[in-house]
Amino acid sequence: MNNELTKEELKDLLINANDEDFQAIIDYTHPVDLLEAIHKLDDEDAKIILNRFPDETLGRILEEEKDEERYDFLSQFSKSRQKEILEEMSTDEIVDFVATLNEQQEEEVLSNLNIEDLEDVKELMQYDPDTAGGIMTTEFISIRQNKTVLKTLEYLQQNGHEAEMAFYMYVVDKEDHLKGVVSVRDIITSKFDVKIEDITNPNVVSLNINDDQEVIAAIFDKYDYIMLPVVDDNNVIKGIVTVDDVIDIIQEETTEDMHLLAGVDGDEKVDSNIIESIRSRLPWLVINLITAILAASVVSRFSATIEAVVALAAINPIIAGMGGNAGNQSMTIVVRAIALNELNGENAKKVFFKELIVGMISGLTIGLLIGIGCQIVYGNFFLGIVTSLSMLLNLIIATMVGYLVPVILVKLKVDPALASSIFVTTCTDCFGFFIFLSLATIVLPYII
Repeated sequence: MNNELTKEELKDLLINANDEDFQAIIDYTHPVDLLEAIHKLDDEDAKIILNRFPDETLGRILEEEKDEERYDFLSQFSKSRQKEILEEMSTDEIVDFVATLNEQQEEEVLSNLNIEDLEDVKELMQYDPDTAGGIMTTEFISIRQNKTVLKTLEYLQQNGHEAEMAFYMYVVDKEDHLKGVVSVRDIITSKFDVKIEDITNPNVVSLNINDDQEVIAAIFDKYDYIMLPVVDDNNVIKGIVTVDDVIDIIQEETTEDMHLLAGVDGDEKVDSNIIESIRSRLPWLVINLITAILAASVVSRFSATIEAVVALAAINPIIAGMGGNAGNQSMTIVVRAIALNELNGENAKKVFFKELIVGMISGLTIGLLIGIGCQIVYGNFFLGIVTSLSMLLNLIIATMVGYLVPVILVKLKVDPALASSIFVTTCTDCFGFFIFLSLATIVLPYII
């Protein structure tokens, strides 16, 4: 239904629809669209509409709300209603919700959970939020391998609605050890008296409860599954991770890498306040200031050469800037390859030499262009040669540094996205200034 309605029409229907039409709207409209419509209402109309929603719908809408606004959303309802709404949320979403609260708010929300949900939430809260244990939900379906298809179908009719996803069932023994996976299609196309173990695929891909979220994303990308089981070190199934969680992981990791490459804290958002943004950015600007002073100190050692040939001051930043661009191109490719596990011991040498050749060809091309330009503008053959050679050497060094810096940082167990850009820029600036001004000093009598 929501595909045929504009956001304004949906908002009007929510306000004016009778009970029958209202129920039809919420049955066929995605919770995120309902949430957007509610946000467009004034407080009085929004309160009226929210009170018309059943608890199940409110639970799904709350899952779609922004983390920092979930508490205010839930607080609009009475204590008894809050309990019913929270009961409709998946346990992993409740854990994410609680993680954004202060101690008093956390205690308040946890007190509204039923005993079963509270136990599940507390178990999930023990795990690092960036691991499979912290990401998984405990709302899944597992079935015993000795059950028949008929018994399994009866079980699904009674309990299937409680699972976050019921496309696949995980087959376990009496101690909940993971034995395999069976699809709903296999179950409904088999005879009633067939044992589940006879239609089970024992080659099930699983996640370890301590797997990092980057590993999880890589496994989902490799196999294209919509859900995967999470097991402990004893192969006991503990929960599942679904593809919607992985989409969030990929978005989070990509955003974090982009921020870190730009020298911004990975947690900063566009709506962060001024203090948070300053705290995120200022330390990196201070570090950049220190590296800029280092590069300036290299230039200061050749002040006499620059005073003799003023043109060097104009060309100098071009050499360093092009080196920085080339280095950052190489670094970006390598950092991303590391994040996606595309760079490994087998292809590391090949990638290195590829980057080196790219640097040489780029350096020759750009060096030739800038050299010709210098000869035309300044009419000095030797200045053109010095500029061309400096550009060639700096772009070769830049691509090498762009490759080596993130690889070395990984060896040192430092996030390559965190510090690569600073090191690469510092190296290309310092080497660029040094090479260009050194060569200019050597041939100074010919370029004055």
